[in-house]
Amino acid sequence: MNNKTLLCFDYGEKRIGVAVGQTITSTATALETIIVRNKKPDWDAIGKLISEWKPDKFVVGHPFTLDGARQKMTELAEKFSRQLQHRYNTPVDLVNEQLSSYEARRELKST
Repeated sequence: MNNKTLLCFDYGEKRIGVAVGQTITSTATALETIIVRNKKPDWDAIGKLISEWKPDKFVVGHPFTLDGARQKMTELAEKFSRQLQHRYNTPVDLVNEQLSSYEARRELKST
């Protein structure tokens, strides 16, 4: 099996959560939170993570409403993914995160 390193981003208007994933172990580990100022990600901080982890691919959370409709954050995540692709010439996968917040809350309540 060929191991790939993925740098994963959960884009927000104020913060971007970043994790690193390995395909061989199917695991991901949270790395840090990057601040967004004046609607601009901290590209220097992102660049440092890319230099350190040398990802084969980026993964960006693609948010939709519970009924599957597009929302403001859908557009912002798509814009961010295009910027990543353009700046770093690395493939980007958008991953539907429609129920991820719901699942996280449910998991927290069960513990």
